[in-house]
Amino acid sequence: MRATPDMPDHDQISTGEEAAHDRAAVASQVLSPDTGAAAGPPATPAASAAQPHSHGAGAESKPASHLHPEGSFDLADHPVPNGREEVWRFTPLKRLRGLTDSSAAATGKVVVDIDAAPDVRVETVGRDDQRLGSVYSPGDRVSAQAWTSFTSATVLTVPAEARPQTPTVVTVRGEVGDGASYGHTFVDVEPYAEAVLILDHVGSATFADNVEVRVGDGAKVTLVSVQDWADDAVHAGHQALRVGRDAHVKHVVVTFGGDLVRLQTQVEYAGPGGEVEALGLYFADSDQHLEHRLFVDHNAPHTKSNVEYKGALQGKGAHTVWVGDVLIRKVAEGIQTYEHNRNLMLTDGCRADSVPNLEIETGEIEGAGHASATGRFDDEQLFYLQARGIPVDEARRLVVHGFFADLVRHVGVPELRDRLMRHVEDELERSAGLAPASSGATVAGSTREVGA
Repeated sequence: MRATPDMPDHDQISTGEEAAHDRAAVASQVLSPDTGAAAGPPATPAASAAQPHSHGAGAESKPASHLHPEGSFDLADHPVPNGREEVWRFTPLKRLRGLTDSSAAATGKVVVDIDAAPDVRVETVGRDDQRLGSVYSPGDRVSAQAWTSFTSATVLTVPAEARPQTPTVVTVRGEVGDGASYGHTFVDVEPYAEAVLILDHVGSATFADNVEVRVGDGAKVTLVSVQDWADDAVHAGHQALRVGRDAHVKHVVVTFGGDLVRLQTQVEYAGPGGEVEALGLYFADSDQHLEHRLFVDHNAPHTKSNVEYKGALQGKGAHTVWVGDVLIRKVAEGIQTYEHNRNLMLTDGCRADSVPNLEIETGEIEGAGHASATGRFDDEQLFYLQARGIPVDEARRLVVHGFFADLVRHVGVPELRDRLMRHVEDELERSAGLAPASSGATVAGSTREVGA
């Protein structure tokens, strides 16, 4: 595979015609002079090329992985992290303000406002509601603390075969950020329903929450989680999705605000034929820490997943982390999966960590692969634009627009499209006049392409 300019290339595994196809697909992602961007997963090799390997998880058991330990609702089952654990090694624990060691006083305040589509039922329920915890059990200390500490939960139900014409918007507004606050949301999309739901996080808070999403057979749902917090906010969130037979889910994560945001997404399948498209967009400024972790558990045959995350960084101390893990169990024959992360370094002094993982327990699959690329501005792109009389700041703006534009189009929610691009504009305004990243910029990620 040929890497994009200034994006180092390592550990390639490709052969013959498949390798040529992969190189062409990746090359198409390099921004053209008219600032357009092509996206989408490169073709994956045939199942006959796959080589099964085991990471110690049985076909029907929970994955025996240090990345994804078996969940528990008991806080005592989750040791206080010290930062040396694999799942915490990128996270500045002190900046979580006591969410990891139970020292945070629950004196914060978060208000939930819901603008529901006409067909969507909204309930506020107590901890004893039997639906809560039916999709997800906490996998780490913060998630378990959130489970232990919430007092009431929001339940959204989209009735079977309903097709609301407008999105349902849940606004989580932090009003007091000095102490911790906790939340729980359960979304039930019943069979053959179609819906768009938006979780919008704003204001100041130290907030930990769990979101469970149960998608019925044949349903189609778009779930968008926007982290547009104030600059001082801390958010540690966990979102778990169970996808029914022949259901389709588009899960979108957009992160701009907050001092520290750590969002984990977990996907599993309740039957064959389910499809998940996971899209992410993030933009980190000086001293911001934005961390996104995904786990796709292909635990049913003939399921599909496609993960595409893009991020930009600028300013000293800006740090992004993307960790993607796909587990293909022994029973998951005939599946297709691809995960891809790209990061654009706009200035010196920032760091991007990108870690794709692929765990395969069966070779009887349609295709599987992953890739990540981290690099600075392409000098040739900037030169091309400047040679046509475009000032350097405007040239950088156009390149970043091209980098994000295709992904924003794929979000497919008109109500959000303009807002997302305005956010990108606002972020670029902050960097006006700053020198672009030099050839010696720190690149913690790498370009990596593996096909199975």
